[in-house]
Amino acid sequence: MLDLVAPLFRFEAVTVQFGAVTVLGELDLEVADQGITILTGPSGAGKTTLLRLCNRLEVPTRGTVAFRGRSLDELDPLVLRRRVGMVFQRPVLFPGTVRDNLHVAQPDADDAALVDALGRADLPSSFLGRVGDELSGGEAQRMCLARTLVTSPEALLVDEPTSSLDSRSTSALERSISELAAEGVPVVWVTHDRGQARRMGDRHVVLTRDGLLPPEQVQDYVEDRT
Repeated sequence: MLDLVAPLFRFEAVTVQFGAVTVLGELDLEVADQGITILTGPSGAGKTTLLRLCNRLEVPTRGTVAFRGRSLDELDPLVLRRRVGMVFQRPVLFPGTVRDNLHVAQPDADDAALVDALGRADLPSSFLGRVGDELSGGEAQRMCLARTLVTSPEALLVDEPTSSLDSRSTSALERSISELAAEGVPVVWVTHDRGQARRMGDRHVVLTRDGLLPPEQVQDYVEDRT
């Protein structure tokens, strides 16, 4: 386990309500600014909502979310989303080639930058000319990772990116994200897969419908001893 350092994200008394439904209630949490933090727990506990708060795809009903010491209220959401990249559960492809898709994120990037982003996502340079609609599920998800990486984000959010992938594609994506974390890009990763949580996490946060699981119970949950 890595030692906790100054937080990448800090949640202070964060509540999220959708109508009469409280998804998160009075949440206090610090996410370390290094390695891979796994966010896990049962369905419906608010994990994806918490992740989306990190780049203002959701905003809290009450409370404060801060990124490296600055409240997200003070940051331009578009600038924040370039600094904090996100890979979603389902790959979202735009019309055209892989090159076209990468240029959506970084219009000024030359081919060298695009190839570098592909390589970091474990895809060869030959993919630049491939049509997005012809990619397999695993290839499409790694292309979406490359599209996020071409903007050189400071941190990465990933929301169950391997949930619909086969074991080979899962291993490739896990390897790519592990290498990014080793290069100094902190990652916050939502997963239901406790085996993946054990493989990938430098630290673990377990979110339940009643709030955060106490630290002394986290290891038992991740090891599936609960």
